[in-house]
Amino acid sequence: MPAGATPGDALRNTLALARHAEALGFRRYWLAEHHNMPGIASAATAIVIGYVAQGTQTIRVGSGGVMLPNHAPLVVAEQFGTLASLYPGRIDLGLGRAPGTDQRTAQALRRDAVDAADRFPQDLQELQGYFEPAVPGQRIRAVPGAGVEVPIWLLGSSLFSAQVAALLGLPFAFASHFAPDELFRALEVYRTRFTPSKQLAEPYAMAAANVVAADTDAEARRQFTSQQQSFVNLRRGTPGQVPPPIDDIDAFWSPLERDGVERALAHSFVGDRGTVERGLRRFREATRADEIMVTAHLAEQPARLRSLELVAEIARSFA
Repeated sequence: MPAGATPGDALRNTLALARHAEALGFRRYWLAEHHNMPGIASAATAIVIGYVAQGTQTIRVGSGGVMLPNHAPLVVAEQFGTLASLYPGRIDLGLGRAPGTDQRTAQALRRDAVDAADRFPQDLQELQGYFEPAVPGQRIRAVPGAGVEVPIWLLGSSLFSAQVAALLGLPFAFASHFAPDELFRALEVYRTRFTPSKQLAEPYAMAAANVVAADTDAEARRQFTSQQQSFVNLRRGTPGQVPPPIDDIDAFWSPLERDGVERALAHSFVGDRGTVERGLRRFREATRADEIMVTAHLAEQPARLRSLELVAEIARSFA
C-alpha cells in the first residue's frame, strides 16, 4: 500500500499488475501472507489469490506463501481446493514456516503459534494427505480439496526448509530477495538430498530477487529508495505504508542502517535494461535456478508496470 492509499487501492493495483504480467508472458504471480503490517494488504491471501485469478486468464496465481503455522491444515486444503476447482491448472500453494508477522500477532492468529511452528513437517504431510483422493471410510476429507491437483511448493530462507523440501520431494523457493545469506548453501542441500516424489522426479528450485528496471539507471535507483526506506522503517520499529521515492537516500539513513539494508537486499538488480540484464544473468548462472521470481516493492504504479516490461524483454533475451 503506497503512502495515502487504501487497501482497496492496493488490491486494484495488484490486479492491474497481474494482468500486465500475464500480457507480457510471465508464468506466475504470487502473493504473500502478512499480518498487522500497514503497508501490505494481503492478509487474507486465499481471497486475494481468487480475486487475481478471476481477473486474469492464463497466468498461474499462488501463495508466496501461506504461513502454515497460522492455519489448520484442513482449512488450507479447503481454501486451495476451492481455488483449484474454480481455476483448474492455475493455482500454486507455496508454504512457509514463519508467522509472517510479529509474535504477539502470531498468538492472536493461532494460540499455540510456537508449537505450530515446531509441527510444521507434520502439518505439511497432513495437508498433503487432504489433497489425496478420498478413500472409503475416510472420516475427515477436504471438500473441495480431495483429489484436486494443487502443486505444493516449500518456501524458506534457511537450511531447514531446504532439507524438508528435499526429503518430501517438493519444489523449493528461496527468499533471497530479503534473506540472502543461506541461498547457495540451501540450494546445495536441497539438490544433493532430494528424494523423488509423486509430485516431482527431480529437484526444481526458484530463487527470488528484487528487480527495479527503468529507462535510466538514475531513475531505477530513485524508485528503489521506496523499498530501502521501507526496510529502514521496519528496523526502526516504525513500519508503515510504502513511502514515495526520494532523491537522496543517504540523507535518510545512517551508515549502520545502510549496511544492514544493503546486506538484506544484496540480491537486488537496479538500473536500466542493460544493467539489470547483466545482474540477472550473473544471478542465474550463480544459482542455476530453474525459475527466478522478481519483486519490486515500489510506491509508484507506473514504475512497477514499466519495470515488468523491461524484465520481460530481458527474459526473452535469455531464451
